[in-house]
Amino acid sequence: MATHTYELELAWTGDRGVGTTGYRDYSRDVRATSDGRPVLELSADKPFRGDPQRWNPELLLLAALGECQLLSFLHIAVRHGVRVTSYHDSPLGWLEQEGLGGRFTRVLLRPRVTVTDASHVDLVPELHDEAARACFIASSVNFPIQHEPVTTIGRNTL
Repeated sequence: MATHTYELELAWTGDRGVGTTGYRDYSRDVRATSDGRPVLELSADKPFRGDPQRWNPELLLLAALGECQLLSFLHIAVRHGVRVTSYHDSPLGWLEQEGLGGRFTRVLLRPRVTVTDASHVDLVPELHDEAARACFIASSVNFPIQHEPVTTIGRNTL
């Protein structure tokens, strides 16, 4: 078994000069940095007094789940000899809030994949299932992740 470690720096940048004297007195702005990467300007979602122009934790979770599935799928496709020329997804997540807390209750991934060989279309759903089992992020959450994949056949781009 291999262990991988991930690290970043988070800095709250929302002090408006009075700190956290009241719930409305500070911004939810946060800056995330990690060596050699672009800075991420983060905030809370708008219903939680955040800046809607910035990334929030809920969207980042959807992005992590969607990208992990995408990268796992591409790896699995190579292993099965399936040539993929396009992959787009529009993940959708449901968060139920109760009091101060809440939790995601499910996420729906909706990948639209283009393959070059019509004979691979029937294999693609199996590749999505295998990729879902291989995804580190999906294996780390405690809510269901559903898939509604669509496969199309595209021209060979070489």
